Amino acid sequence: MEQRKRILTGDRPTGKLHLGHYVGSLKNRVALQDAYECYFIIADLHTLTTRPEKEHVLELGQNVYDVVLDYLAVGIDPEKSVIFLQSALPETFELTLIFGDLVTLPRLTRLPSIKDMARAANMDDETVPFGLVGYPVLQAADILLPRAHLVPVGKDNEAHVEITREIARRFNRLYEAEVFPLPEALIGDVPTLVGTDGQAKMSKSLGNAIMLSDDAKTVEEKVRTMYTDPNRIRADIPGRVEGNPVFIYHDAFNPDVDEVNDLKERYRQGKVGDVEVKRKLARAINAFLDPIRERRAVYARQPGMVEEVLVEGTRKMQAQARQTMAMVYDAMGLTGPRLRAALQTGASFRLLA
Repeated sequence: MEQRKRILTGDRPTGKLHLGHYVGSLKNRVALQDAYECYFIIADLHTLTTRPEKEHVLELGQNVYDVVLDYLAVGIDPEKSVIFLQSALPETFELTLIFGDLVTLPRLTRLPSIKDMARAANMDDETVPFGLVGYPVLQAADILLPRAHLVPVGKDNEAHVEITREIARRFNRLYEAEVFPLPEALIGDVPTLVGTDGQAKMSKSLGNAIMLSDDAKTVEEKVRTMYTDPNRIRADIPGRVEGNPVFIYHDAFNPDVDEVNDLKERYRQGKVGDVEVKRKLARAINAFLDPIRERRAVYARQPGMVEEVLVEGTRKMQAQARQTMAMVYDAMGLTGPRLRAALQTGASFRLLA
């Protein structure tokens, strides 16, 4: 039987997930887990590259809980996929350090995404930390620790996967061993859902997100205040449908195509008000979220359920990580791991054969 290809993807635990996460990645992950061997990482170490302060670290426990709960609620099955916590694996730190010697600083600083993250965190050349510059190295360790073959990303993040390929290729060549596969970017049509305020991207920090866990009343309130066509001040004025957030959401979450097309046509003609369009959108989004909220509530009512999923997934990932590091150290011929093994087992140790 042919072995299924292995996928690595995941999220930074910055809080509960929203509709943008679902459209951009979660929906695809639910489908992928039936065709691939999926590893979903809760990348808590990555959050420290821009927010290392203690008050943030203390929030991570709740955030990790919420992300795992949202994973389960949308249909990610822990019997099919491995959900694990990045910082629970000491091998992550070890492999990151080794990989840091296989890539140059100029190569990392050329990545536009690093500059973008620094800018978003209000950092400049004088304040950007080493950890943020090395973000792609840690990411490479995440991908290669389970020896993943595929990494689902949008076109704009393909450069990070390419750095991982370069590091894997250099390690294999330097130590004359095929330890790592050369992972490929699984480029999909990863859409970005606009925020309810019309901003280019939905984000919890911008306050323009509809969370997967929002109750029906909250959804109705957020939809009611959504940005529409700013030039349309009365219902009898023809409005713009293209690029209008309300209709972008209708296309994404309202399965009644005939209703959506009717609303679009009447909107263009100035024969329907925003109130009706938004009321029907809120109804559609709530219908979409109802089963997700119900599953979330079921899991939340089971004490220890989320922790059990995370422990079991991390245990499975730990087995892979240990196997990978054994292969790494065997290829390198590094003495320290042999000494560590001798200390742990009480076996004799000799530097020279």
